[in-house]
Amino acid sequence: VQLQACGGGLVQAGDSLRLSCTASGGTFNNYAMSWFRQGPGREREFVAGINWRGGIPYYTDSVKGRFTISRDNAKNTVYLQMNSLKSLDTAVYYCAADPQRRVGVAFVRKDYNYWGQGTLVTVSS
Repeated sequence: VQLQACGGGLVQAGDSLRLSCTASGGTFNNYAMSWFRQGPGREREFVAGINWRGGIPYYTDSVKGRFTISRDNAKNTVYLQMNSLKSLDTAVYYCAADPQRRVGVAFVRKDYNYWGQGTLVTVSS
């Protein structure tokens, strides 16, 4: 399974970006999909996740109300719509796939089998 993430860039605080992650080589419909991020000098952290059925999404507290995760199984793609961006959102964003979880999403890196290459989001204040 290969994941290709894109959509990052340099924006100003308050702007919006939409990240995309397209999967190939596997059965996307069966995967829980999440976005993680790693800021400068920080550990990679969970940002948002959506179950294989596209049910209730999960978000870390710092992005609730600003970020929206969604998926289009017909396009093998998961999205992360990021609004009202802040300088603290500056990070490399990674998409990840968990082919085993049937309920909810995992919040830790070790539970994900497949990772995209990362896309850099830089928010200037």
